[in-house]
Amino acid sequence: MNIFEQLESEVRGYCRNFPAVFDTAKGAWMTDVDGRRYLDFFAGAGVLNYGHNPDRIKSVLIDYLTRDGITHTLDMYSVAKQNFLERFHEVILAPRALDYKIQFPGPTGTNAVEAALKLARKVTGRERVVSFTNAFHGMTLGSLAVTGNGFKRAGAGVPLNHTMAVPFDGYLGNHVDTLDYLEAMLVDDGSGLDTPAAVILETVQAEGGVNVASDEWLRRLRDITKAHDILLIVDDIQVGCGRTGGFFSFESSGIVPDIVTLSKSLSGYGLPLALVMFRPELDQWAPGEHNGTFRGHCPAFVTATAALDFWKDAWLEKSVKAKGKLAVERLCKMVKNFGVKAEVRGRGLILGLAFEDTELAGTISAACFERGLIIETAGINDEVLKLLPSLTISEEELEKGLDIIEASLKATMKGDSRSAA
Repeated sequence: MNIFEQLESEVRGYCRNFPAVFDTAKGAWMTDVDGRRYLDFFAGAGVLNYGHNPDRIKSVLIDYLTRDGITHTLDMYSVAKQNFLERFHEVILAPRALDYKIQFPGPTGTNAVEAALKLARKVTGRERVVSFTNAFHGMTLGSLAVTGNGFKRAGAGVPLNHTMAVPFDGYLGNHVDTLDYLEAMLVDDGSGLDTPAAVILETVQAEGGVNVASDEWLRRLRDITKAHDILLIVDDIQVGCGRTGGFFSFESSGIVPDIVTLSKSLSGYGLPLALVMFRPELDQWAPGEHNGTFRGHCPAFVTATAALDFWKDAWLEKSVKAKGKLAVERLCKMVKNFGVKAEVRGRGLILGLAFEDTELAGTISAACFERGLIIETAGINDEVLKLLPSLTISEEELEKGLDIIEASLKATMKGDSRSAA
């Protein structure tokens, strides 16, 4: 029995699928204690959009720590926070004409979701929040209440109330506009649905199976929420910070949410950092009404500011879209060549192979790991092989990872996931 099995809780998960002890990492690669290198198509579940230990970010962090830059300030002012706010406004908000106030909750994604839900209820005076089937918003109680996964919801141990789940885009098939259901519930006084405080959604449901909401569907949802004076919350924690191409996943639709949550790749370096953005008139917090010890972690502000250099021009957005197109073409070709019943899903560099046979994704993921590729599964039944490489991965590395997926798919279809390509 190793030290992990001896002392760490049974709740550990990813280590069971990727049983290696990792030591170093650079760019798109991770190296274990035995010196074996693995190509990373997981990127810390979307935390490492710029790869492992990017030099331009690491250097500013080292400089900050070396000069004894302050590391912890609660929500007091700091140079690190000032620089981040100025740069975020200059590079992200102003060019997109987004007029938002920024709140720093606790440092994780679920902290941001909890703050967003709490603010929506405070501002509107209403209790209910509408979410969507197959959504994932976090593991704390408020976030779980708007999460669809039954296994994770059951872990709460208490009732998860004051929410209502409605069908996501495509949940009832491609020929059904699921927003007809939501709109009917809101219009009909006999529906039993009181006017909600908010609607919360991911534009691309990552953990839920790489389910993509169309731009048309998002625009109609925005119209419905405006018509009924309901706040629209976009959870961009996993698919923001460039994952779908634009910095925000909702940019292509043209909608402007009332509230947006960000975390994961916001710091650009794997350091915990989260924020909530909202229209200025929604900023109705009393001082200290919502707080947390680690809101505004200064080293994360430093790295997040440096990471914004990736967005000072359109290079990364164009690169993500081009690499995404390349990967989709390769995946579609695999599905066709091997005659496997699967659907290619996604946008930018969050992509999925959704298999009709729900056992295949897990088997292929394990086969990929044997060949030196780390790639996870998603969906309620883990039926989707989920590609989440760093945005800065080279085309050569991307092709190499796709080659490993193809070899693993080929071997799995032949009945031997360990066989050579």
